[in-house]
Amino acid sequence: MSAATTPTTAITYREAMREAIREALVRDERVFLMGEDVGRYGGCYAVSLGLLEEFGPERIRDTPLSESAFVGAGIGAALGGMRPIVEIMTVNFSMLALDQIVNNAAALLYMSGGQFNVPLVIRMTTGAGRQVAAQHSHSLEAWYAHVPGLRVLSPATIDDARRMLWPSVCDPDPVIIFEHGQLYNARGELTEDPVTDITSAAIRRRGEDVTIVAFGGTLGPALEASEQLAAQGIEAEVIDLRSLRPLDSETFLASVGRTHRAVVVDEGWRTGSVSAEVAARITEEAFYDLDAPVTRVCSAEVPMPYAKHLEEAALPQPDKVVAAVRQLGG
Repeated sequence: MSAATTPTTAITYREAMREAIREALVRDERVFLMGEDVGRYGGCYAVSLGLLEEFGPERIRDTPLSESAFVGAGIGAALGGMRPIVEIMTVNFSMLALDQIVNNAAALLYMSGGQFNVPLVIRMTTGAGRQVAAQHSHSLEAWYAHVPGLRVLSPATIDDARRMLWPSVCDPDPVIIFEHGQLYNARGELTEDPVTDITSAAIRRRGEDVTIVAFGGTLGPALEASEQLAAQGIEAEVIDLRSLRPLDSETFLASVGRTHRAVVVDEGWRTGSVSAEVAARITEEAFYDLDAPVTRVCSAEVPMPYAKHLEEAALPQPDKVVAAVRQLGG
């Protein structure tokens, strides 16, 4: 069925995630959700609202405020044959479970000589823009994308929020899904297309003058910037990475091969970021296709401010993306 005739349904990103969890719970009795306030409270971001009443406390489990403990319990359940979905309130708090995620979940298959898979899904909120200050606002996706043994996803659209969870649950190895906090209230059209591929990037806008690479919360600013650029006669191609590990280099390298210019937009800090990896791969593998150096638009290298005007100044904004593109010339 063509995109023009595919039936659509208006839904929020939050509702899409909830439906994805519901689908997993219905399709596989081994699936359960656990985390802080996911049950009676309905989730810190209301993603799991109503699921406790529908599926009961055995499958929607409220946990103590101990990320290390409940992520560890999720790893144990996965080793025991279950399919846990663990929710961590924010990526900042996942630091308290870093040992469990990196030294256990990511390493057990290798450390056991291929004997023990860990089919665990960890969902966590990332990103700023909501005035929740430095302990709740950072984008640390690069930390996890650095680690072999993990699959790292960043759904930026309604469709991806709805479709990425089930294949993640089916994955025999640990999957981390980053949900940008600014996207939960976003409303869009949910298509009735098949299950989303969780291995490849997607071209969200076609263009021939410059490639803009984005993911998660930066896809919106990138698309907005592309519209502003179009009004100035510059057609930008916008790539949504979607998967941060493994990284689909083929898609953005092919785009750069057509446009000969690249801007990478990343809400993480510039140093050691996902944008640094993307820029390095473009430089290593498409250097002779470039007509200008790869440019990056990232967050200011400061703890995220609370004050709204300072937070906005620290984040990648569409006007910063437009300025970066304009500086490439051509």
